[in-house]
Amino acid sequence: MGSAVLEILGLVLCLMGWVGLILACGLPMWQVTAFLDHNIVTAQTTWKGLWMSCVVQSTGHMQCKTYDSVLALSTEVQAARALTVGAALLALLALCLTLAGAQCTTCVAPGPNKARVALTGGALYAFCGLLALVPLCWFANIVVREFYDPNVSVSNKYELGAALYIGWAASALLMCGGGLVCCGAWICASRPDLSFPVKYSAPRRPVAGGDYDKKNYV
Repeated sequence: MGSAVLEILGLVLCLMGWVGLILACGLPMWQVTAFLDHNIVTAQTTWKGLWMSCVVQSTGHMQCKTYDSVLALSTEVQAARALTVGAALLALLALCLTLAGAQCTTCVAPGPNKARVALTGGALYAFCGLLALVPLCWFANIVVREFYDPNVSVSNKYELGAALYIGWAASALLMCGGGLVCCGAWICASRPDLSFPVKYSAPRRPVAGGDYDKKNYV
């Protein structure tokens, strides 16, 4: 029973991480305008993401524009697009495997193969978390390096956006959740007696006199 609880808890964490990863991928706040020196008073703030850039006026009006050309984008943006989308798609595959191999489902017959399916799903979730960390840390490194570069003008300096922090939290949830799923599947594979209990009750059989036998078989 304990291994089944680990799998369910891990699956919940992985689902939260998957939603967070999709949210981080779509948000335009991967880097935001840094307010430095004479730029402390400004009428607008610039946000840049993987798919669009936005300009937020001091009045609250926001105008966003998607990037016109994929080939004109920088290398880090193209790589971040591919890696985050790939991680989200792999997480979808991991979800299918985890549900099929979970002890609380009947998609796969109980046994070692069922535990292996769940173990594969958990490992994929953990790999998705690591894969998502690559573009997040790469992007953050570029932003920090340019922020402290004296050759970059103040107007072109940016800070880490909220999408990066959401992505880091999502990666942590994916890795932790995947680890819990793997632990639950590993315990179930090594101790089949600890698997999710499923009880069956035999139908009542007719006995002499037209009545039914009230004895239940478990």
